[in-house]
Amino acid sequence: MNKSYTIKEIYSGMRIDRWIRNNIASLPQSLIEKSLRKGKIKVNIKKVNSSYKLKTGDKIKFFNFTFEVKKSKETNKKFSPSSKLLKVHENRILENNDDFIVIDKSPGVPVQGGTKSKKNLIDILASSEFFKDTKPFPVHRLDKETSGIMIISKNHNSARLLTTLFRLRKIHKTYLAVCHGHIDKKKGEFNNELITFENNKKKIEKAITYYRVLSETDSTSFLELKPVTGRKHQLRKQLALIDNPIVGDKKYIVSNKKIKSDKDLMLHAYSLKFYINNKKFSYKTSPPEAFKKYLNKKKLNILNF
Repeated sequence: MNKSYTIKEIYSGMRIDRWIRNNIASLPQSLIEKSLRKGKIKVNIKKVNSSYKLKTGDKIKFFNFTFEVKKSKETNKKFSPSSKLLKVHENRILENNDDFIVIDKSPGVPVQGGTKSKKNLIDILASSEFFKDTKPFPVHRLDKETSGIMIISKNHNSARLLTTLFRLRKIHKTYLAVCHGHIDKKKGEFNNELITFENNKKKIEKAITYYRVLSETDSTSFLELKPVTGRKHQLRKQLALIDNPIVGDKKYIVSNKKIKSDKDLMLHAYSLKFYINNKKFSYKTSPPEAFKKYLNKKKLNILNF
């Protein structure tokens, strides 16, 4: 195989070995490094090592390179939205600039596709005019059942910057939730060591969330939650650990209590704030109708949505 590729802006800053795996084939690292070392893969007609970071306009050429190029499973299973579904999600975009969009994610839509669900936010946005000359890069996650604010990057540099801001805790998020029962202390901090399993390996991670009880009734509490860390299912796990699971949560429940199962998860990513080059970005979005109806039903709605 003798073939050339020109690097688009969205891949600027990406390592060449990662670019090859993402765009050509899932090759062993040893084969990529050997091919670069022997000059079977060159950038701008020069040898580079595997850690070389690509620049816009770089020309990658493969010389006498033989292997079977296979499309990734993700590509084969890409979801194609109807024009109606696409319009619905485009209308939920709160911010659009050269580097990212901010969208109010609908509940019930996963961020990325999987074995249980083909419809997903990333594939929907990939078909949008907002990503006509690029592709969506998710820089954080919301659970399928969770609604609210999400950032989707348009290029690799933006994705790297925003991922770093999340890691350094420079992006501040606020959630709204309705949980079962009462929380004795009306304002404070959840500080836990949460257990997760990755490839059958037990992993313990520190999780911190600041909370405030906004309103309560005999059976439910309306909370404002500000996570400091970003662990998987952090808020859901922390509230279940104190016997106050989020209404509608079917995964993290308290087994020794009889709790009516509600259809919708009452968890909403309400606001998000951060700075880039001293410019402030701040967004808020109202909870979905089912959430607001539940608040009104329980007489918990004290916010002016």
